[in-house]
Amino acid sequence: MPLDYALREALFAAVPSLRAFAISLCGNLDRADDLVQETLLRALKNIESFRPGTNMSAWLFTILRNHFRSEYRKRRREVEDVDGTYAETLKSHAEQEGHMEFEELRVALATLPSDQREALILVGPSGFSYQEAAEICGCAVGTVKSRVNRARTRLAEIMSIESADDFGPDQTMRASLGSNDGM
Repeated sequence: MPLDYALREALFAAVPSLRAFAISLCGNLDRADDLVQETLLRALKNIESFRPGTNMSAWLFTILRNHFRSEYRKRRREVEDVDGTYAETLKSHAEQEGHMEFEELRVALATLPSDQREALILVGPSGFSYQEAAEICGCAVGTVKSRVNRARTRLAEIMSIESADDFGPDQTMRASLGSNDGM
């Protein structure tokens, strides 16, 4: 059965955000792409369960998040790259200040508890409202707000940031580290 044009366009429009979220969850481009591909396959397979008029991105993010969690549970018992030789090939040296700042943020994000990191990424760079993030995470709006606040506070401590001016003009970065009121 052919896919409705509006649904197809909504699926395609969500791919960049899904990919960014997947990268933030797993930290590996290849695994992230596989995760997005599997998310889209699962969405297409179960498209009849999507209710038109609801948020397609939130539905897809939920599928991605659930698949990642399932995959993580399976993989946490696996031991990969014991001697670290493969990990050594993945290093990239910063060539400019922006790369160094991004790496510092990535490392700092990795130290956050997964629930805080997830909430921060959904509300910050992914642009979801607190309500949408709560639906994706399966928790109350207040819980998401609390997680985002704790994540922002902890990131600011780790990165020695006292104001948004301490971390460049990038709006996505400011959204992640600051409040939702235009900072």
